Amino acid sequence: MDLIYSERHRLRDPRTELNGGELVTPFECPARVETILARFRARGLGTVRAEQAFGLDPVRRVHDADYLTFLQSAWEEWAALGYDGEAIPSIWPSRRMSLSRPPRDIEGRLGYYALAAETAISPGTWEAACASADVALSAQALIANGARAAFALCRPPGHHAAQDMYGGYCFLNNAAIAAQACLDQGADRVAILDVDFHHGNGTQAIFEERADVFFASIHGDPEDAFPYYLGSAAETGRGLGEGSTLNLPLPPQTGFERWREALSAALSAIAAYGAQALIVSLGVDTYKDDPISFFRLESEDFRRYGADLAGLHLPTLFVMEGGYAVAEIGINTVNVLEGFEDA
Repeated sequence: MDLIYSERHRLRDPRTELNGGELVTPFECPARVETILARFRARGLGTVRAEQAFGLDPVRRVHDADYLTFLQSAWEEWAALGYDGEAIPSIWPSRRMSLSRPPRDIEGRLGYYALAAETAISPGTWEAACASADVALSAQALIANGARAAFALCRPPGHHAAQDMYGGYCFLNNAAIAAQACLDQGADRVAILDVDFHHGNGTQAIFEERADVFFASIHGDPEDAFPYYLGSAAETGRGLGEGSTLNLPLPPQTGFERWREALSAALSAIAAYGAQALIVSLGVDTYKDDPISFFRLESEDFRRYGADLAGLHLPTLFVMEGGYAVAEIGINTVNVLEGFEDA
């Protein structure tokens, strides 16, 4: 299995994250990629390749044009005001605030497009996000050309990014962009399986009214976990997409046996859907020692469920999402890939 990544991920290196009422060193950091890359090479799993450039056309197939313009210019506009800190939203169009368009001022637009305050926009954010999308598209091209599987080592991650919304460390939805590319190249049905601890709210929002992408997510119950306001079992899609969304929320302290039962349900649903390709939003923050999650998976469990994923016998694209226990992220991520390859 080949790995695609971009050196440009390092351009995304924010100094600040709002957590527990404090500005802390961000959990989503460049060391995540370096640790995974080192483990992949040490295990000799496949070839490491640089990304190809695809431009913004595939991104525009998923994301709103005005939102992309905002992301492209946000840091420059913020810096031009002379602020010393990074761009962090401080106000949102919350309930009973009815403005349906982004304000002119950059502070207002930050809140309009942000889902939360933990994700600062910093120098290089736009460039790194575009590179991350190119990573996903480059790996998607491998499976489109006949590879059984490929690994897109994306950073920043993407599954919290909706059509016109960023947050949860995500700016462009890499998995959604790759899924749309599959469809644009002739696939009729694609499945996205999100195994990140946090619900893929952005991916659900992008596809919930469509029947050509099946979205399944196993995640911390939104009553207890970020992003809180989406991801209940009652959400099954809308309109033409009714029945094409499957949410499997789980409670605090969920261990592998219960988690694997949810995975089995998701895999059965994907098989019944008749997907022609599988995209796995691969977050390994389900690990027992992850600092911002509450599931209890052990490192060996990742290898076991990698083998389960192979049982679908579909061209499979792994797209990196979360995982913030940096010392173990390489082991846990590569365990999934090795479990898949060895099945």
